[in-house]
Amino acid sequence: MADLTRDDILKLAALSRIDLTDNEVDEFAGEISEILKYVEHLNEIDVDGLQPTSQVTGLVNVTRKDEIQGYGYEPKDLLKNVPEVEEDQIKVKRMIG
Repeated sequence: MADLTRDDILKLAALSRIDLTDNEVDEFAGEISEILKYVEHLNEIDVDGLQPTSQVTGLVNVTRKDEIQGYGYEPKDLLKNVPEVEEDQIKVKRMIG
């Protein structure tokens, strides 16, 4: 499976929606084939009994808690500073059609 044909590369290029020159098709056929051979080699490694590794830093839940914070202003007070308000929202000029 590791040796890709010219048609395989052209199909991949079409699926990726990229245009390739004839030289690029030949170049990528060799490069991608080598990558696939390496992946096939990795598939031969015995990993029975090993635990999957999802992250290696040891960090756990480094995000802050999602809490409402008061900043001393009410939304109605802030809306006093804008030119136009409609239904407690800032009204702006129409941008699309």
